Amino acid sequence: MAFPTALNSQITDSITQANTKVLGDAPAVAMGNLFITTSQALSNAAHNATNNQQQSYVTMQASTSQGVVTLLSVDTASTGVATRTIY
Repeated sequence: MAFPTALNSQITDSITQANTKVLGDAPAVAMGNLFITTSQALSNAAHNATNNQQQSYVTMQASTSQGVVTLLSVDTASTGVATRTIY
């Protein structure tokens, strides 16, 4: 029970108990916030890794297509140069 005051002792007791509950819950709330923040950061990292992998596949496909086009156009270019020298 709280010290005697001008207020009703039941009021001071209820406030004291509420404050004690808040202080008692604080570590659990802090750990819960830590777990939520950590899991959110890890899920963002996994999502970023997946997105980066998809983007690299697009880049690799584009570079492969460009390489194939270059290889296929070499013969045409050399034929054009040879034909021009004949005329």
